[in-house]
Amino acid sequence: MRQSSVIARRVAAASVSLVVAAGAAACGPKDNDAKASGGDATPHKGGTLTVLNAQAQQDFDPARLYTSGGGNVPSLVFRTLTTRHRENGAAGAKVVPDLATDTGRPSKDATVWTYTLKPGLKYEDGTPITSADIKYGIERSFAPELSGGAPYLRDWLAGAAGYQGPYKDKKGLASIGTPDARTIVFHLNKPEGEFPYLATQTQFTPVPKAKDTGTKYEEHPVSSGPYKVVKNENDGEHLVLARNPHWSGDDERKAYPDTVDVRSGLDSSVINQRLSASQGADAAAVTTDTNLGPAELAKVTGDKRLAARVGTGRFGYTNYIAFNPKVKPFDDPKVRQAIAYAVDRSSVVNAAGGSALAEPATTFLPDQKSFGYTPYDPFPAGAGGDPAKARELLKEAGHKNGLTVTLTHSNSKDFETSPEIATALQDALKKAGVTVKLQGLEDNDYRDKIHSVKTEPGFFLAHWGADWPSGGPFLAPIFDGRQIVQDGANFNTGLLKDKSVDDEIDAINKLTDLKAAAVRWGALDKKIGEQALTVPLFHPVYKRLYGSDVKNIVISDWTGVLDISQVAVK
Repeated sequence: MRQSSVIARRVAAASVSLVVAAGAAACGPKDNDAKASGGDATPHKGGTLTVLNAQAQQDFDPARLYTSGGGNVPSLVFRTLTTRHRENGAAGAKVVPDLATDTGRPSKDATVWTYTLKPGLKYEDGTPITSADIKYGIERSFAPELSGGAPYLRDWLAGAAGYQGPYKDKKGLASIGTPDARTIVFHLNKPEGEFPYLATQTQFTPVPKAKDTGTKYEEHPVSSGPYKVVKNENDGEHLVLARNPHWSGDDERKAYPDTVDVRSGLDSSVINQRLSASQGADAAAVTTDTNLGPAELAKVTGDKRLAARVGTGRFGYTNYIAFNPKVKPFDDPKVRQAIAYAVDRSSVVNAAGGSALAEPATTFLPDQKSFGYTPYDPFPAGAGGDPAKARELLKEAGHKNGLTVTLTHSNSKDFETSPEIATALQDALKKAGVTVKLQGLEDNDYRDKIHSVKTEPGFFLAHWGADWPSGGPFLAPIFDGRQIVQDGANFNTGLLKDKSVDDEIDAINKLTDLKAAAVRWGALDKKIGEQALTVPLFHPVYKRLYGSDVKNIVISDWTGVLDISQVAVK
């Protein structure tokens, strides 16, 4: 997922709608749920689920949302052609059918994808959902006034690059065919074996043309899911969902509560205090965007009853050092390698909140099978770094007396690109003879600086999260030379233009066998890693409290956070 303001929202939101890497996700065991709620752990229908969030659920329009797997709150209202599998751990990283009967039928070269809708699908008003509605929902996501969603459709659909949406172009997209009310066919301009993953994005939500109110649609979007919007105040700050009587049920969403009451704009410490106390309505409450911090986690860990109400998950996400090889001395691979050897990952993990909240990384891809994770460390220095090896490389690079560099970071207290991480790196590199001056910027200035080819510094902190659990949306935006943006937000931080890398990305994208593709993504990660254009630091671990009356906790490797489509409060 895009890294700047969007990814920042997503991390906080690994579930408000999105998004937020290693290993299988864990969660409170079922017997813990029984103890916390006073006995019966069996989930029942009924009651009100309260969601306590820091970030408002803004832009509640399927065209404008940028989600992973359809998001968390959005997926209660918006169904898509495919969706994420709602299971714990690695099983939850699979893509499965939603509105469609299967995950898609590709042509031989994966440039044409065909879907058939399940019979009997209806909107909240009882009218039928048709393939034309999905086509229209996708087309309206191209309208400039409804921008914000994932960018892939503009790149992948044939003839879509200059399309401006149905409000300006009534003809629509010829690359989306609807031969009948239950069939939809997508014509792509290049092979894309991961199209089933893309079809989980909310842009694939059906929208009835007659009910489209343009920019006001977010106030009351027409539901295709188990819940409908009955209140949306202050641009998503207070969102109330009630049951959709015409939802026919589906294989993924349990939809146990009668009502979902989303309240946002709360301070993170207040959210955790309320979940901890679990008084009144807060006993049946969860959060989809607020993690436990180091101090809060220490308190919770010391209380067995609270510890039993902590959900733990891992989302495909990597925090790393980025180099701009156009800036001296980082144009010299040996300097970049020296810094890689000098990094003390144990101190970085401590700065990120400790081993309970961060896991050291030596690969750019997260430690999950679905991404194609292949263990490797091109510059093995152990957990504490190897300053002697770093000094040796610096000497070979002509810096026998060391060197002085500037590290750019954000001043936000996010334990990712923040001063704590920067200071830990400063201390470690000093042992290798590298004097690090810190340049801390306010978050907006930081994002603007690092995402512009013209202003990108030589040495800075960065992070990246996946749009879906695969190596494709993880490696391509950062290392595909054709994705370097000269006049806009650029994410290829190493400005890598390597035809062999680009060709391999294209070759993997042709594969519809996602397991075979994963193996190739892992091998490509290793090949790129040897160029030392980044230094992976750690993958975050997400720990979130939930109320004492909340049952049926499911946390998958796709999102890394509690899936509210599964929880019960009775």
